[in-house]
Amino acid sequence: MASQLDDTMRQVAIANRILSDVGLAVGVTTALGHVSMRVPGDPERFVVKGRQYEVDALAVMRPEDMVVCDLEGFLVQARPGLSQCSEVKIHSCIYKTRPDVRSVAHVHPRYTVLMSTLGQALVPMCQEGAQLVRRPLPVYPHTKTIQSDDEGMEMVEVMGTEAIVLLQGHGAVTTGATAAESVTSMMQLEEQARMNYLAYCAEGPEHTRLPDELVDEMNNRTPLHELPHFRDVLQGREPQRDGIWNYWVVSASEGM
Repeated sequence: MASQLDDTMRQVAIANRILSDVGLAVGVTTALGHVSMRVPGDPERFVVKGRQYEVDALAVMRPEDMVVCDLEGFLVQARPGLSQCSEVKIHSCIYKTRPDVRSVAHVHPRYTVLMSTLGQALVPMCQEGAQLVRRPLPVYPHTKTIQSDDEGMEMVEVMGTEAIVLLQGHGAVTTGATAAESVTSMMQLEEQARMNYLAYCAEGPEHTRLPDELVDEMNNRTPLHELPHFRDVLQGREPQRDGIWNYWVVSASEGM
């Protein structure tokens, strides 16, 4: 169990650093955001970035800076002086009600915040993350930080069974089976929001979007390893697609 916990703390620290490395927690939002993961073998505990650091920035988080909490958001384990993040209820309430979720990310992506403040639903504008915004995303209609159990459960109710919920004028919450999935979804969400904002500026609120038939074409494709020109090369294996995430992991791990 100790080795699993140590590994989870390392993964969570790296995931938080990646949010900074890709520009989602920089400048005025340097310390604003947190990624969490359930502890393998102990689903009623999760690891998350805390607060009360001498130097608080996602870019410099280390495994020993992570804290362990229970499903009510109470602190279970941390180095002296640290507390839970102020919005620990985002994580605890999702984990308490969504056993399918293994990782949660919350951050304040600027274009996502802007589009939610403008009240504009995100629509598919490019390949990256098109499926995430295929349907209008649920919006928690508050800008305040989510600090209480009532607020956390209200957000979860708005989220329903979706993988993402927007926080109006505040940010977004993405979930996944892994930290790679929750963080990558956040990056793709922000890319869609950025493209939506540029189109909004160019054409107004009824701007052009990718039509459903073009988004549909991205689904249910013949697997690459079954195509004649790849069959001998891949020999029945799905192509490896985690190289980009592994690059971010290596980059974020430097000096850790």
